[in-house]
Amino acid sequence: MLMQHAVLHWRRRTPVRPGVAITGASPTACVAGQLSATHGRPGRGAPRALRQPQAGTARREPAPLPCPPGLASTLPALVWLGRGRARRALRGSHHGAATARGAASTAQAATASLPGELLSPEQAEDADAPVVGVYKVIRSGTTMERGFVAIASLGSAEGPLLGSRVWIRARVATVRVKGKTSFVVLRQHSLHTVQAVKFKSKEDGGESATAFAKFFKIMPLESVVDVLGIVVDANVSGCTQSNVELQMERAYCVSRALPSLPFLLADAQRSEEEIEKSLETDRPYVRVLPDLRLDHRWLDLRVPANNATLRLKAVVCRLFREALTERGFIEIQSPKLIAGESEGGAQVFRTEYFGSGASLAQSPQLYKQMALSADLPGVFEVGPVFRAENSNTSRHLCEFTGLDLEMPIAWHYHEVIAVVHDVLVKICAGIEKECTALLMTVRGMYPSLAPSIPQNGPCIVSWPEAMQMLAEVGIERDPLDDLTTEEERLLGARVLDRYGSDLFFLDGFPSRVRPFYTMTCEGQPEYSNSYDVIFRGQEIGSGAQRCHDPELLEARCTELGVPLEPLQPYVESFRHGVPPHGGVGLGLERIVQLYLGLDNIRKAALFARDPARLSP
Repeated sequence: MLMQHAVLHWRRRTPVRPGVAITGASPTACVAGQLSATHGRPGRGAPRALRQPQAGTARREPAPLPCPPGLASTLPALVWLGRGRARRALRGSHHGAATARGAASTAQAATASLPGELLSPEQAEDADAPVVGVYKVIRSGTTMERGFVAIASLGSAEGPLLGSRVWIRARVATVRVKGKTSFVVLRQHSLHTVQAVKFKSKEDGGESATAFAKFFKIMPLESVVDVLGIVVDANVSGCTQSNVELQMERAYCVSRALPSLPFLLADAQRSEEEIEKSLETDRPYVRVLPDLRLDHRWLDLRVPANNATLRLKAVVCRLFREALTERGFIEIQSPKLIAGESEGGAQVFRTEYFGSGASLAQSPQLYKQMALSADLPGVFEVGPVFRAENSNTSRHLCEFTGLDLEMPIAWHYHEVIAVVHDVLVKICAGIEKECTALLMTVRGMYPSLAPSIPQNGPCIVSWPEAMQMLAEVGIERDPLDDLTTEEERLLGARVLDRYGSDLFFLDGFPSRVRPFYTMTCEGQPEYSNSYDVIFRGQEIGSGAQRCHDPELLEARCTELGVPLEPLQPYVESFRHGVPPHGGVGLGLERIVQLYLGLDNIRKAALFARDPARLSP
């Protein structure tokens, strides 16, 4: 437990936090420790005070720090092992689950240690204001004319001209101080970075450069700062704005991060391929474990690839809305607290509703259909869906976002399939056309290719053909049973090989595995007018013609043992006349996961909800 608590591998010299794994580290070659400042090379460098001195230089011993409670009695002697020399080093350890009082006192002490007095943003505008300092808490007490420039605009044709003086509010991504020279990488909105520099000036004898160096030396990474600087021409590698840099004139801390974070973003943003390759070296990279990422999701989402994933998710929603709005569909917002069950079965979250029972909607299904009974021409919804399924897999969530549509049909439910296919084609084409930079960011960490989707209409695979495909690979099964995850994957591979499509519609499911509102096939009641949407070997949604005849609907409920009493308003809406109709329900997070090749659906959720996670 101690070695998991806080260790430094003698060859890696890297801080280890709970939930941060060092692959290949030997416990016998580790000591307790923690980087008190995070300006070295995260995941590789050692604290400066602990490095071996170069030949001809004086040895600098680390200042003694208080031992964390409980460590002193358990581990009386801790040594730094490096190059055959033992060096005593005891550093304060940090837990991501620090107490609120401890965190508050740490933050207060850290802010007090920054050079300069507390000042208001208005005071920072004065000509005689200190060049570095700390803002008082901004509490909307005033407004200012000062405008901030987006980092993304720097160096572009539309951005500020060279020589312009600009204010930027951004996070401190990295800091490198050499003597009186400061190099700071500022990051804005997770995706855009620019280098800010401060050199020694002859005008003030290096006084301001010294102030900047002291200021940024103790400024924790991820702090928010306001920087005033001049845009100058430069050739910078490692920043998104590679043709300019900012010569700093002033810098003020807006919000200071704790000196020690649960994990370093430099560790969290490495691809699995990079980590695996590092295992072949004597300095393997840190692997930040999934639970630690999810426990501090706000930090994990600062990783550019993860941040870009959420942006792409928003684009999928927008393109879905646009595609259906262009067709005359109306967006609706259905209730999420319902008296019955929208899908049937027992997998619902139940709650008390003023003395009576209620449940969270498993889908907007009932209300989509009743909206058509209200003579809306076609409806869609983007909203939360709740499933009380105890499925701890990489593809299931207990709460996700549904992309639902319902529409009247003239004669056949394949009219719905045609619309769904066109919508998905528009979404995929729109992502590739509009989001090149975002896709590059995500694919740099999670490699994937654009999906193959034919443009000449939907690829529809009948249930008998699917059974034949499975038989060809040696799978014998009851044709009236639902598909397993592995069977879906095999079908996806077979369809891609045969038809060249990552997207297909598996049509004609057995009736016994479909919800009560699904229309059965005429003359073959054991099968239904329903389908699954399969994308890259996994289901992303299901749809069907709905049972719009009240007598057939009641018979179907009786057959499946679904109580009719909570469904009376739903059934009654069909007694007043409703056109034949069908629809589909798609899972937004699963679409994003599969499109981007993510190994876990939780990476496509803002804050994931699964059977083991209800916070944050």
